[in-house]
Amino acid sequence: MSTDATQPSRSPLAFVTVLWRHRELLWQFTQRNVELRHKGSHLGLIWSFLNPVLMLGLYVLVFGYIFGGKFGVLPNETRVDYALGIFFGLTLFQFFAEVLAGSPLIIVGNPNFVKKVVFPLEILPVANVGGALFHLFISLCLVLLSLLCFGHGASWGILWLPVIIAPLVLLAMGTAWLFSALGVFFRDLGQLTQFLTMALMYASAVFFSASKIPAALWVFLRFNPVMLAIELSRDAALWQRSLNYHHLAYLYASGLLACYLGHLAFRRMKPAFADVL
Repeated sequence: MSTDATQPSRSPLAFVTVLWRHRELLWQFTQRNVELRHKGSHLGLIWSFLNPVLMLGLYVLVFGYIFGGKFGVLPNETRVDYALGIFFGLTLFQFFAEVLAGSPLIIVGNPNFVKKVVFPLEILPVANVGGALFHLFISLCLVLLSLLCFGHGASWGILWLPVIIAPLVLLAMGTAWLFSALGVFFRDLGQLTQFLTMALMYASAVFFSASKIPAALWVFLRFNPVMLAIELSRDAALWQRSLNYHHLAYLYASGLLACYLGHLAFRRMKPAFADVL
């Protein structure tokens, strides 16, 4: 039976201790995930730049030109403004979607590590988040470059981006721990995440402003932390609007809670991994 030879801590921030203790191993597996994603392709890491640009072009063509979409926030909004708004939304959404899609197969796909007595299985889901975070960083660099070259220029609001993204990373970690553990027992979870990812995209106001969400739906969607992270990022970097600090506080609360509960669920289910696999 697999265990890391340590008793699970009851501290709400026990996951911080685990990650810090195994930080070097976590870094190695994060690098491994990035390299494996592009292994065998001719362009390699260049796809990390091309994929977001190609997706941006597709969505702007469909929603911007064919359907004439607009956010309706800036006066005299241009196609470029709309494209940058989509780019920001897609960048943050794709980060979370990448984690969500890959999590159910993390433990199932590494049975050899499960059978090792002292291997810290907790780092495998977090390394998956680390790989997605690498692609998020590249996409954000492209967003900021586009803002400088085609938009209204960068403002001091972009300094808020690390503050806004940090709780989204915590949320992704908690989701990765939970779904990777559940994926061991429910093999169909990987199929379900395809639907969840699509539903999340439309529930996160990627292609439109959250202000356009009908009141009947806003009652439920206002609790979606991914949507709040996207809206806060647009407000700070694109639209130069004051941040909603209540939304930011909720984002941190949901991120920390998800991280704690996800790690707790993973630790509770981990002793049964070896028996199932």
